[in-house]
Amino acid sequence: MLPDATERLRFREMSEDDLDAMARLLGDPTVMRFYPRPKTRDEALEWIRWNERNYADHGHGLWIIETDAGEFLGDCGLTLQPVDGEQVLEVGFHVLPGHQGLGYASEAATACLRFAQDVLGAAYVTAIINPDNTLSRRVAEKLGMALEQHTVVHGQPVVVYSRRLST
Repeated sequence: MLPDATERLRFREMSEDDLDAMARLLGDPTVMRFYPRPKTRDEALEWIRWNERNYADHGHGLWIIETDAGEFLGDCGLTLQPVDGEQVLEVGFHVLPGHQGLGYASEAATACLRFAQDVLGAAYVTAIINPDNTLSRRVAEKLGMALEQHTVVHGQPVVVYSRRLST
């Protein structure tokens, strides 16, 4: 299953056929500026395989987001992430630099929150963000999320935003 299409966006599962696009996205220094470093092509392939496992194991993962015309914009979706010894459902997103600031991340993430609530029956969703990433923090706030805590995830300091969903 996938999130419903929005006014401007559609979702699909990523596959190895998306390696060129995902390597471009995850290898971009602007997109990855709040990660330890941009990902290599091999790491982008592992990212795709991780999401394929997520689809099979959990029924969700990060999905490709594209325009109705099929233009690749990035990825957005739901993954389980470790926070303070607990697995939490996180909404995450990456958008190509030329398409940032146009509301695509907020639009896609809103559709993912609806999917989390309506399809998964989730009561709670988080966004795990580098403290310096003001754009992603703004997206989380647009989604109605509130700052919950400062902690460390995967060895990096983060802020965790959260939102209760009505179920």
